[in-house]
Amino acid sequence: MTVDAKKNPLIQKEALRFARGADVIVASKGKKVVRFDLKKEKLSDEALAAAIIGPSGNLRAPAVRVGKTLLVGFDEGMYREALDTA
Repeated sequence: MTVDAKKNPLIQKEALRFARGADVIVASKGKKVVRFDLKKEKLSDEALAAAIIGPSGNLRAPAVRVGKTLLVGFDEGMYREALDTA
């Protein structure tokens, strides 16, 4: 399924609910990539929002769900790893 973020942006509350449906979240901001295993660690809404919400208050783009992994932002290595294991 594809959703156009310009037409249907996910505001913070909806983005957090969407992210909590994943087992693993991998997010990149600039050159920094962070990985959260939600099955192993408790993550506050504030920490999760800091990783996935942009300055507009919406889910950052691109955001792609591959199985139970949510990728937010863009880092070529992050996508290669996720798609090679899918």
